[in-house]
Amino acid sequence: MFLIFSGFSLNLCAATAYPALAQTGKTAQNLKSSGQQNLKAAFIAGQRALERGDLAQAEREFHKVVAIDPQSAGGYANLGVIYMRRHEWEQALGMLHKAERLAPDVPGIRLNIGLAYYRQNKFDSAIAPFESVVRDQPDSAQARYLLGLCYFFTERYQQAASALEPLWGQQSLNMNYLYVLGIAAHKAGRRELDERAISRLTEVGQNTPEFHLIMGKAHLNNGDNDRAIAELKAAAGSDPKLPFVHFNLGLAYLNKQDYERAAAEFEQDIAVEPDSAFSYDKLGTVKALEQQDEEAEKNFRRALRLDPKLVSSHIGLAKVYVKEGRYSEGLTALRAAEQLSPSDYSVHNLRGQIFQRLGERQKAKAEFETYTRMMNAAREKRGKELSGELPDPQLAAEPE
Repeated sequence: MFLIFSGFSLNLCAATAYPALAQTGKTAQNLKSSGQQNLKAAFIAGQRALERGDLAQAEREFHKVVAIDPQSAGGYANLGVIYMRRHEWEQALGMLHKAERLAPDVPGIRLNIGLAYYRQNKFDSAIAPFESVVRDQPDSAQARYLLGLCYFFTERYQQAASALEPLWGQQSLNMNYLYVLGIAAHKAGRRELDERAISRLTEVGQNTPEFHLIMGKAHLNNGDNDRAIAELKAAAGSDPKLPFVHFNLGLAYLNKQDYERAAAEFEQDIAVEPDSAFSYDKLGTVKALEQQDEEAEKNFRRALRLDPKLVSSHIGLAKVYVKEGRYSEGLTALRAAEQLSPSDYSVHNLRGQIFQRLGERQKAKAEFETYTRMMNAAREKRGKELSGELPDPQLAAEPE
């Protein structure tokens, strides 16, 4: 679903060459003949299980590999791939970092480390591994594109433009690429590249639904909700099942405080993309604004079932609980949000409200002071409030 990354197949890099990665250093050379045979058999069986999607069997086989040879970078790398496919990110990163220590010169391992962070929206953490891959393999379009997006999502626009520009020859028919490149170039003050990207975007898009979607998003980002709605309606009129068109229409109506239409659009987006946590999250926000707390809670919970790390849904639940006087549940939701996003100062504001209502004045005072301090620091650092906003799901999604 990585719409920006059309034209590429974003695959996890499994270690498939036995014994190149399976046997690292002198340890494998010292194994007895029977041990070598068992190691090879387990590695091959794990590869085959991984290829056919039998993750449980693959996991068992690669655990055998690392038990026989604790220096097997390939065994750890493939265990990392297995856990990534299950979205078990901490375990995946643990295995991948072990593989990296054993085989620091293998770019595919570092690429997967970057992907594991990227898929958690930890774009800052993904930058270093992607940079290392691009440094070692300058022609790696996949790593370069992902690196450019990480720079873009962390507002390092000069670096984003520099990383993405070399992909022009491969991606200049890709409207999402042109859209991101144009924004990055504009923010970086690179007028020629900005104009070239926008001109090419207009030429490629012409009157397609995808072009209207992108133009609608551009107007939305500029705060021009009426023009955004006009473009997005044109896109939906041509292709009502175009991913994210109803989501963005919902955002435009939400900005205009037209909650009824916003809810209808988010519901339509859910019908098109039933596994998208973002639309449930925003629908929960709308329901909360409409004072429909039960529906708000239901939608925030649906969002969290799809993406347990969606900070805005934890905070949305906390707001509902505070309003309803369910303070214990509110504190639990805020703890979850704080663990996921320690820099989100709204957590402290809400926690202060709970303590205030519970009559715990000193705790409330401490939370409000923390909220004020963090808010001012964030404003000074970035010139605007950091509120844990959702990343753009269309831009951050990955290819199927």
